[in-house]
Amino acid sequence: MHLHLAAGHGYIRERHNSYQSQTVPVRMVILLFAALLVAFTPGTADADSREDATAQVEFGISVARAGLWDEATYRWERAVEIDPTYAAAWNNLGIAYEQQGRFEEALEAYENALDLEPDNLNIQQNYDLFREIHDRVLEGER
Repeated sequence: MHLHLAAGHGYIRERHNSYQSQTVPVRMVILLFAALLVAFTPGTADADSREDATAQVEFGISVARAGLWDEATYRWERAVEIDPTYAAAWNNLGIAYEQQGRFEEALEAYENALDLEPDNLNIQQNYDLFREIHDRVLEGER
């Protein structure tokens, strides 16, 4: 957990830069790390649905590592269709939408993840960082 928090401080700077360039390798590594931390969170769906959704999440992580964000997004969207109670899938979908500049959808995905697991510190941190940077960008556009 300490490692994640330490990475989170650098994450803020990289996230700010990513809105300008959208190609920051360090940011991608940190986003993927956050996705991995959240991916194996226990949930309440039946075992078969969760197993199928987990397979989609894991595959999404592997293709996101290769920079294939459209495929990762598809896999995480599929995961939440299979198991809408899977907070990790919603979190990862928020990361993917954010990476693609789909900020309203990212906000909704992060909020779904938080609704499902309000005490999950990794999801809360991703949401807080997203809101902080997204709100600054919106403020700068005014």
